[in-house]
Amino acid sequence: MERAEIARIFEAYFEKYKKTEGDRSSWSAFWTEMTPVGVLELNLTKCPRGTTFKIFVDKRKVAEVMGWDAYFQTMKTVAAERPGLYDEDKIFGEMAFVI
Repeated sequence: MERAEIARIFEAYFEKYKKTEGDRSSWSAFWTEMTPVGVLELNLTKCPRGTTFKIFVDKRKVAEVMGWDAYFQTMKTVAAERPGLYDEDKIFGEMAFVI
């Protein structure tokens, strides 16, 4: 799946499912993917600092990055370290289905 399509889907998902972090200056939406090799949680947060991604594997934060370029680079690393955990086509296909 193309990067632009992934960003479009995740942004649309965010707009539909975002929740405030309390003070209404920060909003988040998350996606949880359960696989045979572990649980992946992707958290997209938008705040005055910008777009932030928090990535959790098996309830442990493995990364927090700013911006889409950093997200894609980090997810390449996560996918290499845990084969079978991050499948872009499956995750974003399902995300597109729910929006």
